[in-house]
Amino acid sequence: MTINKKKPNPIDIHVGSRIRLRRNMLGMSQEKLGEMLGITFQQIQKYEKGTNRVGASRLQAISSFLNVPVAYFFEDAPGQDTPAGGFAEDEGAAYVSDFLSSSEGVQLTRSFLKIKDQKVRRRIIDLVKTLATEEDETA
Repeated sequence: MTINKKKPNPIDIHVGSRIRLRRNMLGMSQEKLGEMLGITFQQIQKYEKGTNRVGASRLQAISSFLNVPVAYFFEDAPGQDTPAGGFAEDEGAAYVSDFLSSSEGVQLTRSFLKIKDQKVRRRIIDLVKTLATEEDETA
């Protein structure tokens, strides 16, 4: 197996995107994470794009600061064996990850998690389902 030095490795890109996802979910800036790690925000950008590979000790520190296990960064990574017989939701995992990586997804998730009343949360879910159904019907 040859390694192409020009193009980032898909695993490095995936790990970087998971770092970005978790950092955004916490509302943490690249500057803040870099400061916590003793590196520049530009280095965080390179990690998140996958252009620079994150070393094991650095990934351990990142997982600690972002309050997730190291395994979190490898969930749904490319090249992983999928379970035999798979589920339909497995195909949607990338869709969910893409949504949560978007600014709208982050804003919606953060705001939704601030709502403590379970009944209100349920009503919001019902509202979104209704709006999505109405949009399908008009399309």
